[in-house]
Amino acid sequence: MKEFENARMEYEETPVPEELNDRVQAGIRQGKTNRVRRIWKRRLGTVAACFVVVVGALNLSPTVAAAAADVPVLGGLFQVLTVRSFTNENEDRTVTVEQPGVTGSDFAAQIDAEIQERVDAKIAEGEQVIAEYKDAFFATGGTQEDWEQHDNKVSVTYEIKSQSDTTVSFEVDSTVSIANAYQERTYYNLDLAENKELTLADVLGADWVNICNESIKAQMAAAEEPSVYFEESMGGFSTVDETTGFYINEAGNPVVVFPPYTVAIGAMGYVEFEISK
Repeated sequence: MKEFENARMEYEETPVPEELNDRVQAGIRQGKTNRVRRIWKRRLGTVAACFVVVVGALNLSPTVAAAAADVPVLGGLFQVLTVRSFTNENEDRTVTVEQPGVTGSDFAAQIDAEIQERVDAKIAEGEQVIAEYKDAFFATGGTQEDWEQHDNKVSVTYEIKSQSDTTVSFEVDSTVSIANAYQERTYYNLDLAENKELTLADVLGADWVNICNESIKAQMAAAEEPSVYFEESMGGFSTVDETTGFYINEAGNPVVVFPPYTVAIGAMGYVEFEISK
């Protein structure tokens, strides 16, 4: 691990010339959005979808790899492990991963297998984004010497949000840093005793949609600067649904999370609303 940390720390950020930004962004965006609440994901195209990475082994050949490190966080029969910690680098980019895995049941194994397939596809997409960025860089007058000074990165980390003897809620942060840094978060809320992923309905009951909507709108209205939130008529928040991301905090309450630009101005970043039961 010491060797891994030293290798990662040797790199320094090198800003991309400002005049390249328009060309670079044009090279990596795919399509435009016609709805404000989807602008962030749609505008970033492949980038925003690239790095939803969580469980399973990445099919890379890491230059520095550490043995799997057990990090038990659940009581009983269940554990969340750091199944792999590594860096993989070449002349174009550095990939660093702190990769979680869930053990203790057939259900956990099914999740691992499902995510493994997803990981392979997302890593391939990430390599394509960096290749497109490189092409745009040279097309706008960049030199090999300048390119070698760049520190393009892909990183994956995770954070346990809450835990019990049978359940765990965790967040996975996936980031690609090229001309700018783009981040995406994925939340997993697992009931390993019941062999299922928890939903907002499981946590809040049958009236979960109304409970969430009323709480979110009340919190927006009571904010110190309510104007940071988009109005519903302009594509802002209207309702939660089955695709709405959330995690469960230590108090046992669900925390609904919206990506940048979906319900509020970009400066707000990820926007969270705790829903009291």
